[in-house]
Amino acid sequence: MIERMRERVVAACDGASKGNPGPAAWAWVVADDVESPARWEAGPLGKATNNVAELTALERLLASTDPNVPIEIRMDSQYAMKAVTTWLPGWKRNGWKTSAGKPVANQDLVVRIDELLEGRSVEFRYVPAHQVDGDPLNDFADRAASQAAIVQEPAGSGLGSPEPPPAPDAPAARTPRKRSGGGKASGGSGGSARTIKAKFPGRCVCGRSYAAGEPIAKNDQGWGHPECRTAAAG
Repeated sequence: MIERMRERVVAACDGASKGNPGPAAWAWVVADDVESPARWEAGPLGKATNNVAELTALERLLASTDPNVPIEIRMDSQYAMKAVTTWLPGWKRNGWKTSAGKPVANQDLVVRIDELLEGRSVEFRYVPAHQVDGDPLNDFADRAASQAAIVQEPAGSGLGSPEPPPAPDAPAARTPRKRSGGGKASGGSGGSARTIKAKFPGRCVCGRSYAAGEPIAKNDQGWGHPECRTAAAG
């Protein structure tokens, strides 16, 4: 593999599900020495949840890189990261049961990832998704997974695929809001007062979900309910 001659690999992986569950896909990207995308792959999953897509992306990345070379993996899924770094030891001790005594969700994928992590030097790094000036590798993986989820076809550098386009559900570029009636153009630190209609269902930072077509607004941690942005601004 191309990683064998390198001291350390930097990579990112991501999953996408348009509906959760809905049309889903996974993607990973390996960077070159200046952390630009050098090698990537994406693949469809049919109908699946976002958690399955995220775990599959991690499994495919680990299976596609040299286990003898240390790797840094950037992810925006706290579920997938905690599943294999925090919760996994307890699940194994409990016979693949959660602390509540229920079977571990997506156990087959977690077991496979556990096998691939055995004896490897892996550093997981959480990076927030859909951020202006965010991590470029995570953004690339996010776009690749989103595109594969929509078209349900494999893609990648090995197939000669072009760079994935912007994700259709990614936040639009913010534009200044005109003042009217003495009101403020925007509120909060770093949040935009502009609202848009969500193209796909999602989850607000407050923990509650929103449906496609509902108004959402940008806050410091992503997109969510307009009232949550306002609350954060206060």
